[in-house]
Amino acid sequence: MISKACIVGQYQKKLEELAACPEIELTVIVPPFWRDERGVIPLERAHTQGYQLRVERLRFNGQYHLHFYPTLPRVLQELRPDLVHIDEEPYNFATFHAQRAARRIGARTLFFTWQNLWRRYPVPFSWFESSVYRHAACAIAGNADAAHVLRQKNFRGPIHVIPQFGTDPAQFQPAPHPAPRFRLGYIGRLVEEKGVEVLLRAAAELTGDWEIKILGSGPQLNELQALARELNIAARVQFHPPIPSREIPAFYQQLDVLVLASRTRANWKEQFGRVLVEAMASGVPVIGSTCGEIPNVIGDAGIIFPEDDVAALRAAMTELRADNARRAELSARGRARVLAHFTQKHIAAATYAVYREILGVVHSP
Repeated sequence: MISKACIVGQYQKKLEELAACPEIELTVIVPPFWRDERGVIPLERAHTQGYQLRVERLRFNGQYHLHFYPTLPRVLQELRPDLVHIDEEPYNFATFHAQRAARRIGARTLFFTWQNLWRRYPVPFSWFESSVYRHAACAIAGNADAAHVLRQKNFRGPIHVIPQFGTDPAQFQPAPHPAPRFRLGYIGRLVEEKGVEVLLRAAAELTGDWEIKILGSGPQLNELQALARELNIAARVQFHPPIPSREIPAFYQQLDVLVLASRTRANWKEQFGRVLVEAMASGVPVIGSTCGEIPNVIGDAGIIFPEDDVAALRAAMTELRADNARRAELSARGRARVLAHFTQKHIAAATYAVYREILGVVHSP
């Protein structure tokens, strides 16, 4: 597997679950770090049992569409895998480059996509995408809309809808805590499409004793801090910089409600909302907008409001602040939904079934 996402320690639990499946020898290739709008994200080593985690240099680190591993052809020649799982979008050069290297040694390939909007890419990325579609044995789509986009773009191979990662319910667990204040939370990138502005505006007219804990970084940080001052709620809003993934479960345990107020834009809509399943596993009730995949992730285990609707979000927060029984009900529903659908073990088992399907074709007479 080739996956820059697997530098995150929590995500590596899926790798351990995969490696524990019968008759699989797993090597995962990751970079030493990844760079994005949040800064430099270093490789963590949290769950590394049962498989080989191999660190390889990444050229054009931080450039989603152009990055690639220059040593990958040599590494694949050394490993001689039967199957190469390229955990990247099909239009990225990294996917095209990895697939060409895999084909040289006769390995089958599959790719992963979150892209849930139909977009036309310029040359050479459209060439990369077409080539990857022609030669991939299978695609894994992180959501149903992404699968639909693949068919619109004439990908003819099998498609399986499986989120890229689940969560570990042994790490993310409910914990009782004293609640002198009603604590709302957000975890993620501080960018316009994530709707943190909507959260602040909705909270501005809440009554009673409350606070908001925001964990993340991004280009909108200064703007959001200024908005909190403008709304006269700066004393109630705490901005926390990113923390190591091993510390995040304890952060959820400080919250009464998690809010994900994402907003659809011309080039983006919510692809999954990983923080939702982490919060639900932690027994934290969730409120999410109608953006993208959020309603499908939440199901009946939280409250869904129309995206960009400040008044509707405020009403949902008011309801949960006033009704402890309702919060307890959603807490139980959320945890149960994660255990039924979104554990790392579930995701690994579904991914393993795809591997078996592909390799069964390879080894059939």
